Amino acid sequence: MNAKDGAMGLRSWWLIGSASLLVVAGWACATDDADNESAKDPVAAGDYGELGDDDGNDDAAATDDDTDAAVACDDFEGTEPVSRALEPLFDAEYYAEQSSLYFDTIDIDSPLDLRPEYAELVARWEWPPWWKLTAYTRDAIEVTDRLLRILSPSTIPERDCRFFAEQPFGRCHVVFYYDGEPCPIYEEFTFNNQGEVTFVEAWSDIPGLLPYDDPEDAWAEGEDVNRLSTRIPGLGKSSGRIDVDGACMAQVAAEDADVADFVKRAHRPWFYWTGEYFGNPESFAQGCGWETR
Repeated sequence: MNAKDGAMGLRSWWLIGSASLLVVAGWACATDDADNESAKDPVAAGDYGELGDDDGNDDAAATDDDTDAAVACDDFEGTEPVSRALEPLFDAEYYAEQSSLYFDTIDIDSPLDLRPEYAELVARWEWPPWWKLTAYTRDAIEVTDRLLRILSPSTIPERDCRFFAEQPFGRCHVVFYYDGEPCPIYEEFTFNNQGEVTFVEAWSDIPGLLPYDDPEDAWAEGEDVNRLSTRIPGLGKSSGRIDVDGACMAQVAAEDADVADFVKRAHRPWFYWTGEYFGNPESFAQGCGWETR
């Protein structure tokens, strides 16, 4: 057995164990009431600049939540605006650093106490061949990442995280290493006005699997980029808090199949996650590009 086959075999066993434990952890997390308001204080601006709306309310959103319902839900003036209704309120370094901290939660060479500031209802969406909604809520994303450090260990020494003035404010090209085998990933991070990550979106950093077709558009700045974060209503509120059961979400989901898929999975994230994993055991080989090497 060569090194690549060995790594893939170990990866399969690790992920089977991971899937089993994550289901248990998921049911435990699911007992928490995600609709309760978070008691966590907004992150302080510190050395990164002044925070424009630091009270956790939505008064600095594109519009108040009581806007006339006749206005489209998902535009900049709707009751549940999309993420690009927000402007950055921290220095560029803050967004790049928070984005990189996300990978510290998974990298076994990083201290366990390093993590970004997550919003209470943060969601993580990983496009195929990965498993779409792989975490929903702060508790879920922190639990899964801690388990992955143990059951699916990796290092992430290659990171290029940058700030962009338009959402998603944080974008990274990174390379995971599993038993010495590289796995290139492109990842984006959406933030609220409190400097918390509200949405994480990932793709394999392999031609044909990225959200853009133009090889010159390495940071997904073109108009033809296929990302989910800019289509989900509510991420453009000051808090970035989404309502998967809200009328606006239903309105957008009726016209957008990807948003509808997100809503479906958000109601039963662990059920669909395990279904995706066991339905395609070759995800790692495909997503990391191992099957073509």
